[in-house]
Amino acid sequence: MQFLKGRSLKPRTVVSAHCDLPCGVYDPAQARIEAESIKAICEKYQANTDPEFRTRALIIKEQRSELVKHHLWVLWTDYFKAPHFEKYPNLNQLFNEATKLSGAAGTKGQADPAVAEQLLGKIEEISKIFWETKQA
Repeated sequence: MQFLKGRSLKPRTVVSAHCDLPCGVYDPAQARIEAESIKAICEKYQANTDPEFRTRALIIKEQRSELVKHHLWVLWTDYFKAPHFEKYPNLNQLFNEATKLSGAAGTKGQADPAVAEQLLGKIEEISKIFWETKQA
């Protein structure tokens, strides 16, 4: 470590960004598309009695539910900032409800199309707020 002697390890330029890679590409559509897939899978699951099909459907539905939760968390933690939460005081509650609907107590834990529809409704509410913030 002789070559570092006398040199500062502090960065010369300090930058800040809303995510690990400041790409600026956020869209609730990612969560919505996965949730639409979940609803369709639930409907197909309910209409089919083949055990192999139903097993595959459940596995895929659980994967899609995890993706919904991931996309929502990215929006919640990376895109939305304090001013958004101040302007939209129900935003934290919406995200909490939506992520729970995509979790074990929601679409991940059951194959009820009505629960998937509730999830889609929460995502739509989040989407409206998201697009309002993009217009500002």
